[in-house]
Amino acid sequence: MLAALPEAAYRRLRPQLEFVPLPSGRVLSEPGDAVTHVFFPTSGIVSLLTPLESGTSTGIALIGNEGVIGTPVILQGLSAREPLHRTVVQCAGYAYRARSDCVLKEFERDGELRHLLLRVAQALITQIAQNAACSKRHMLSERLCTWLLHALDRSPDDEIYMTQSSLSELLGVRRESISQAAAHLRSSGRIVYRRGHIHVPDRLLLERRACECYAVVSREYARLVGNLGAIGRKAPSYGSVRGVREGDWRLNVQTHRRIQQKLELTRRC
Repeated sequence: MLAALPEAAYRRLRPQLEFVPLPSGRVLSEPGDAVTHVFFPTSGIVSLLTPLESGTSTGIALIGNEGVIGTPVILQGLSAREPLHRTVVQCAGYAYRARSDCVLKEFERDGELRHLLLRVAQALITQIAQNAACSKRHMLSERLCTWLLHALDRSPDDEIYMTQSSLSELLGVRRESISQAAAHLRSSGRIVYRRGHIHVPDRLLLERRACECYAVVSREYARLVGNLGAIGRKAPSYGSVRGVREGDWRLNVQTHRRIQQKLELTRRC
């Protein structure tokens, strides 16, 4: 995401950027919290969870280095409060963060930045809406493949560091159900699972088992944010997923060099 910022906006925002770790399990916000900072992840995976009165919760979206954390600011302004979801780090990583008022100032000042952030917000809304339909209409095994693919898109390699407890919370089902679905995927060669560690030896096999929602969301992300999610990792094959071109998410070498140069400059300052 940082690599796609307009140069002028980045120069103005750079002094406000703070490099912070995102340890696994860290809660970044709770429902109703004031949005004081906007995060630009460079690695790791952050989930949006909807908590229920029973104490359980269910996942509604995943965010990686293709997105931002703090979209209520650009939609509501400085009075923004977190909607009815909890923001939790699922896979450890790092991010740059800036105060919400600084980001909002640039958002209102720079038309190119405004357009970029609104497209990222629209892509996130698409993911949330599709996951809502998916949870009601599709089998657990298909949904699990879809969520694993979304996580894989935001990982630097073919490894996903999530426990079965985390997956059960994301999908809103019992852990025993996740264990059964994961065992089936493992026996069919789609995943290799050890505690807290999932390896995907053949992405195409996983894509063929996923429900249509993966293709829908991936196609919309490719249209709206292009190859932002491919920064720092190899491009997925997509195989038989209809409507998504492999080139849409292929790593852009110039973009990758640009973000590395920006991050290095920020570290020196």
